[in-house]
Amino acid sequence: MIVREAGAADWPHIWPFFRAITAAGETYTYPRDLTEPAARALWMIPAPGHVLVAENSDGTILGSAKVGPNQMGPGSHVASASFMVDPARRGAGIGRMLGEAAIGWAAAQGFRAMQFNAVVATNTPAVALWQKLGFAIIATVPEAFDHPVHGLVGLHIMHRRLDRAADGAWTAIC
Repeated sequence: MIVREAGAADWPHIWPFFRAITAAGETYTYPRDLTEPAARALWMIPAPGHVLVAENSDGTILGSAKVGPNQMGPGSHVASASFMVDPARRGAGIGRMLGEAAIGWAAAQGFRAMQFNAVVATNTPAVALWQKLGFAIIATVPEAFDHPVHGLVGLHIMHRRLDRAADGAWTAIC
């Protein structure tokens, strides 16, 4: 399995699992009935953003991530990222590979930190993964997400610093 930069030709392979994940309504604040053109515009972001895919040896796209500035202007030194793994492929380390690649890319681009604005509190596998990758829950907005099974649940804001190495390059702090 490799993680590489996504291209326009990858979108038709991302869209099926993107659609399934958003339609389930359990992990993203996106509308559950998001159209394909609207989804593509949200996910396939232009520079300075970066879109990644995890691909197995036969070329099957297993997951995707997008990473870029969390805010504009004076907040643009903090990155944010979003991740989707094909539900049929969960538990195989794809999210971890995408997370490590996104953190590495953000550090290499000179971002000083990475922040996730809305990690659904009931998404315990994602919360655990981000904590293993050095993120801390810095706040939880109570009842900010209307989960289709659990009702109103919290949204975590998660954060981790990136730091400058001795050679001047930015690196992830674990």
